[in-house]
Amino acid sequence: MSIQTTIATAAETLPPTLARIARVVRENPSLIVDSTINELASECETSVASVVRFCRAIGVGGYAALRVAIATELGRESAQYNQSRGFGSEIAVGDSLREAAHKIAALELLAIEETIGNLDYDALAGAVDAIDGAERILLFGIGASRLVADDLGHKLLRIGRSAIVLSDAHEASAAAALSATRTVAIGVSNSGATAETVRFLQTARGVGTATIGITGAVESPLAREADHTLLTQARESRFRAGAMVSRIAQLALVDALFIGVAQRRHAHSVHALQRTADATRALRPI
Repeated sequence: MSIQTTIATAAETLPPTLARIARVVRENPSLIVDSTINELASECETSVASVVRFCRAIGVGGYAALRVAIATELGRESAQYNQSRGFGSEIAVGDSLREAAHKIAALELLAIEETIGNLDYDALAGAVDAIDGAERILLFGIGASRLVADDLGHKLLRIGRSAIVLSDAHEASAAAALSATRTVAIGVSNSGATAETVRFLQTARGVGTATIGITGAVESPLAREADHTLLTQARESRFRAGAMVSRIAQLALVDALFIGVAQRRHAHSVHALQRTADATRALRPI
């Protein structure tokens, strides 16, 4: 995981004082490069000792090491995505539409690269096994995560798998409570702390159902309830309606999961995709 993604993730889990430092750095990572430790402490309205604790909390030996890591990463990413200095910083009030669009596009590309590049392929294989052996697949997410559940459910239906995207928390809990041994429950939550989604997996697991969690937080309630945890890595912009960058990472991850399932029955999957395409072609406007 990149240092900026580590900081972005830490902003949601650290104690309040350290989380405030993480949020300031997340919104303007170049501040680390341009500031002394005393200046950063002043900017974050905290002490030098807290900045040192922050460095240790994110796995960095000290402030000097953090500056080097941030400077190196910003330089590499600026060159990779042809961005000017300030790449990685928040969308500013003075940014043009072109600059704002390029910032978001660069973050989305990074989210896909980091998610796939750091994917636990043993966990992915376990999730594929669980889905491949299931007679019924239950999917659930809230808000933007529901869109990801819908996407995966639609793909699975197109290859003939019995996938059910549950519409609300009551329905999800009821379906999970009635799960059978050849059912798999898939919960999607970027934070890993969405209460309804955690309860869905918890209920399913309690009756012996295999569970899969798709989340951006490894140490989260959702991950603890999942037999197979698939992690995304993304740096969200402050301007986010639900998820933006993280949703792109989730969609890349569920595509990888779907491909793994489809490959297990390759000939059947290809045939099913062709038949469903043929069936819907007549519904398209001439």
